[in-house]
Amino acid sequence: MLSDRTVYLNGDFVEWEKATVHVMSHSLARGSAIFEVIGLNQTEMGPSVFRLDEHVDRLFRTAALLSAELPLSKEGFESAVLATVRANSVSEGFVKVVCYYHETGFDILCSQKALDVCIVVVDPARDLEDYHPAPSRGVSACICKWRKLHPETAPVEAKVAGNYINGIMAGLEARRRGFDRGIMLDTQGFVAEASLESVFLVKDDALTACHLGTVLPSIGRKTLLEAAPRAGIKTVEKRVSPEALLESEEVFLCSSPDGMVPVNRIEGRVFDKVPGVVTEKLLTLLGEIRSGRNPEFRKWLFPATE
Repeated sequence: MLSDRTVYLNGDFVEWEKATVHVMSHSLARGSAIFEVIGLNQTEMGPSVFRLDEHVDRLFRTAALLSAELPLSKEGFESAVLATVRANSVSEGFVKVVCYYHETGFDILCSQKALDVCIVVVDPARDLEDYHPAPSRGVSACICKWRKLHPETAPVEAKVAGNYINGIMAGLEARRRGFDRGIMLDTQGFVAEASLESVFLVKDDALTACHLGTVLPSIGRKTLLEAAPRAGIKTVEKRVSPEALLESEEVFLCSSPDGMVPVNRIEGRVFDKVPGVVTEKLLTLLGEIRSGRNPEFRKWLFPATE
C-alpha cells in the first residue's frame, strides 16, 4: 500500500503521510509543479530504471522553459531516484519525480527560488487499489472535440502540471462517450496525442508517429522509433490526419507507466486482430529491452543496486 512507501523529500526520506505541502502552495493553486514519470523493471541486473538520464534531461528542459531553478545537478537527480528505489524495495512499476513550489501566496508568480523535490516509487499492482492494467485485447478510443494546446499558448514539450488539464478534459469526454481513451487533434486538425500517451499507427508494415511540434517529446515514443528499425520495421514521423488514423491497420498508445497499449476500436472502426502483427512484434522487443534481455539496449537501463 502507498502508506508503506518511503518518500524522498528534499534530501531526506520520510514516511508517506509526512510528505505534505500546504493547500495554498503555489504549485497546487497555480499548477506550476513539473514532473517526470519513469518506468521501473526487474531485470537480470536487478531493479532498473528505464532511460533515467533521458528523463532527467527532459526535467531540466522543462525547468529551463519555465525559468525554474532545480536544487540538484543531473547526477544528483539520478542518484536520488536510484536511492529511492532501493529504499522502497520495489522492482516493477514506476518512479515519479515532482518538483514544486511549496511557498504559499496568491500572486501568479512565485518568489521562491529553487523548487522542492519529491520522489516516489509505486508498484501499481500492490499500491493502487483501483489499478487495472490495460487488457491484452486492447482499449477503445475516440477522437475528442478538445484540441491539444497550441505551442504558442503554452510550452507543450514541458511536463508541467498545468498543461494536463488538456488531457483531463479529453479523458472525461472519452469516459462520457463510453470509450477507454480520448485522442486529441492539434489546432490544425492533425492527430496529436491521447490524454497521457503518444499515438502510433501501422500501415503497410510501417510504424508512424505523430510529428513533433505539437506533442510531448515522449521517451516511450523515442524508444520505439529508435528500436523498431532493429526489428526490421520502417519508421515514419509525420502529421497524421484523423482519416489516416481510422484507415490504419493497427493503432496503439505508449506511455512510461503503461508501456504499449493496443487499440481495438477507434470511434466506429473495429480492428480485426489485436494486437496486430507489428504491434505484437514491438511488444516483444520492448519487453526484451526493458527486462535487460536485449544486450544492444542495456545502456538504457540504470540498475538500482549499489
